[in-house]
Amino acid sequence: MEQQPNIKMVRVDERLIHGQGQLWIKSLGVNLVICANDKAAEDSIQQTLMKTCVPNEVGIRFWTIERTAEVIWKAAPNQTIFVIVQSLEDGRKLCELGFPMKELNIGNIHAGEGKEKISQFIYLDEKDKTNLKELKNTYNVTFNTKTSPVSTDGTQYLEALMNTIK
Repeated sequence: MEQQPNIKMVRVDERLIHGQGQLWIKSLGVNLVICANDKAAEDSIQQTLMKTCVPNEVGIRFWTIERTAEVIWKAAPNQTIFVIVQSLEDGRKLCELGFPMKELNIGNIHAGEGKEKISQFIYLDEKDKTNLKELKNTYNVTFNTKTSPVSTDGTQYLEALMNTIK
């Protein structure tokens, strides 16, 4: 049996790695951050900016969705990993490619035309809802909506989130 990678959290945040991500890194005590996003994997300027938010002792990788799903299985047992994706679609694609996702933290999905407000930081359109349903029903992913590791906010929005995908 293949060894499961030590993934501490998978988070959806449209901003990818930023100041709040640093709080998650410290809280989770991880030693590797994977930014799984096709666009960020090819954007050296964006990577440079995001690297400033990650402590020097923590490794960081900018991989495409496909590469993340492939390479995650090669993680060493001593690697503790925080994976950040930009969208629910990125999360669903990871699962389609065999990424071992059990729980998904939905931290920040921006407002936009045709999006329904779920919380102060989460807005969903029909595509997002379809991705959530697929993550839940096909891949048995559970969700949480905690916005920050140092607060209790966001947990109350999980029921609202789940009601949107019934």
